[in-house]
Amino acid sequence: QLQASGGGLVQAGGSLRLSCTASGRTFSIGPMGWHRQAPGQERELVAAMHNSGDTYYRGSLKRRFTIFRDIAKHTAYLQMNNVRPEDTAVYYCAVQNMYGYYEYWGQGTQVTVSS
Repeated sequence: QLQASGGGLVQAGGSLRLSCTASGRTFSIGPMGWHRQAPGQERELVAAMHNSGDTYYRGSLKRRFTIFRDIAKHTAYLQMNNVRPEDTAVYYCAVQNMYGYYEYWGQGTQVTVSS
């Protein structure tokens, strides 16, 4: 129901855009969030967008990351600029259910930032 793509190997300071395409029904269920999980670490929410268009970012990531969507394409994006080695992780997109829990998950896309 969710298909994430766009990951890859990028040098520090570079940019990457992740995409997450959902079926029409899944896309409109609830807020969409981008999460990431680095090796040996817990998964964390990076950015989220509510159906209203309101956005949330984790800490200072707002300065480098932007979440946006194309409703007609049922696709959400995470634009990552000025990436750093600590951004290396598997990135997942997910959609919340009506109870506010991220229930629907994509398969993850690997982002590796070299120094």
